[in-house]
Amino acid sequence: MYLCQHFNVIRSRLADLHGVTIKRNQRLFNGVLRAYPCPMTIQKAYAAAVAAGSLQEDKAQLDVLPELERIRAALAQPVKRGGLFRKAPEAIPGLYMWGGVGRGKSMLMDLLYDNVNAPKQRRHFHAFMQWVHAEMGEARKSGVDDAIKPVAAKLTDDIRFLAFDEMQITDITDAMIVGRLFEALFAAGVVVVTTSNRPPDDLYKDGLNRQLFLPFIDLIKARLIVHELASQTDYRQGRLAGATRYFTPSDADSRAAMADVWQGLTDGQSEPLTLHVKGREVVLPHFHNGVARAPFYELCGRPLGAADYLTLAEAVRVLMIDDIPQLGRQNFNEAKRFVTLIDALYEAKVKLICSAAAAPEMLYIEGEGTFEFERTASRLREMQAADWGDV
Repeated sequence: MYLCQHFNVIRSRLADLHGVTIKRNQRLFNGVLRAYPCPMTIQKAYAAAVAAGSLQEDKAQLDVLPELERIRAALAQPVKRGGLFRKAPEAIPGLYMWGGVGRGKSMLMDLLYDNVNAPKQRRHFHAFMQWVHAEMGEARKSGVDDAIKPVAAKLTDDIRFLAFDEMQITDITDAMIVGRLFEALFAAGVVVVTTSNRPPDDLYKDGLNRQLFLPFIDLIKARLIVHELASQTDYRQGRLAGATRYFTPSDADSRAAMADVWQGLTDGQSEPLTLHVKGREVVLPHFHNGVARAPFYELCGRPLGAADYLTLAEAVRVLMIDDIPQLGRQNFNEAKRFVTLIDALYEAKVKLICSAAAAPEMLYIEGEGTFEFERTASRLREMQAADWGDV
């Protein structure tokens, strides 16, 4: 109980001892809470973070706190099982929290996750699907008829609470797998909380054979409380406000600036993100909480096409591209892919931060395609605006 009674004091001491801001000590402090858990309502945890200066109070966020506390309190209760036979825990409605980018959905889900005292797991949705595909591959090697069943069993045997960040469906195979997995999770009493930029009815919108996915949408709306986080403030945009988004030339200063931006957006956390596109895998080497980073040649030096870039644009909200070179005859194919990539990012309103050999108008100045590149240069300029990507 000591940690509960002295929450703010400990936060301040951690900041003072390390000589850095409270925000940069967030992970350290959360680690202390996990090591020494104490009963704290979500409302109290949120208020403490506001008092400590690591959060700004937001009415839309306050409105969803009772739902988060409902889940925390329910999971804190002992599991009731009847007789000699194992019985699934009593169903606890989960939560589907959706809204525009940068509204605090991931932060609120993390706040809940850190205060849940039950077997749990938190995954970015794309990373989760990557794990599911790998596990299904292993299951098939053993000759099982249904590769989904052992994957579902592995989850339901280990956890009571599953947190997904940024659910979005872009592939019919994933759509069908997710539907069956969620049925198994709900049947076993696993509580699911997920965030998304879209309401359930817009998941896999206009997708191939979408009618096969509609029962899953009905299942989500039946088993999860759907809550729109309708904040007027984009806090991720706040971290980019007034910041340079296009660094040139590609030198040591630009690399240091890009590193600073990455640190500010992700706290230095990173994991690979694998996207599944028409049976192929596209890997982004660095990803965290909707922010991805890759060198130019990782994105445009390989034989990728429009489908790959459209899937990428659906999966991320901020993309950082390192070391865009001078473009021309010598790398014509790479230049064409870059044009396609920028078109996909532009249409999806993805925020772009990059380092490049020259200003947009000077990137492609000779060879076939210079006229067509003028539109790309114009888009690169437009995407540097402070309000670019606001929705």
